[in-house]
Amino acid sequence: MIHGIIFDLDGTLVESSLDFALIKQQIGCPTDQDLLTFIDQLNCPITQQRANDIVLEHENRDANTAKALTGMVELLNYINRQNLPCAIVTRNSKTASEMKLKQNNINIDIVLTRECYPAKPAPDALNAIADQWQIHPKNLIYVGDYLYDIQAANNAGMIACFINHGIDTHYQHLADVIVKSLAELLTILKKHGIKKAL
Repeated sequence: MIHGIIFDLDGTLVESSLDFALIKQQIGCPTDQDLLTFIDQLNCPITQQRANDIVLEHENRDANTAKALTGMVELLNYINRQNLPCAIVTRNSKTASEMKLKQNNINIDIVLTRECYPAKPAPDALNAIADQWQIHPKNLIYVGDYLYDIQAANNAGMIACFINHGIDTHYQHLADVIVKSLAELLTILKKHGIKKAL
């Protein structure tokens, strides 16, 4: 039984058109390295700040045009009616995340960004929410659209739900649940039931 649900943001609840290949090229990050890890490991504060500024510029531009994904409103409304605890954990910045939430009328109180805890696949943000809700991780589901989301859920001991948007990936077998859309996730929640938090 699911006692709470946590979502990724970009590509899960709302659109994202971030061109990570371009961003990596602009800051000199090798294509096979994680962008945020690369920036964190830069030794020069000036270079690091410049790299962060470039990422933020891309994120804010992306946030200006991001629309809700199909099925988001229905899914969040259902979760709200069930009084199910709900949160967001994203690798995005606080500024861009708040912009996306506001323009898509997403009313979720707990939103943890990379400024709050180490970025996914680190489980810190997910663990913090489990502690705050006082719900065992095995009764929480984390929903995302990328490998880091699955890894973060696995690292936190939560149910990993992967949205592949109809395109199979080589890593999706690592997830506990695989859906093609938010609508399919809603169907699963309705079918298998959820337990409201006490």
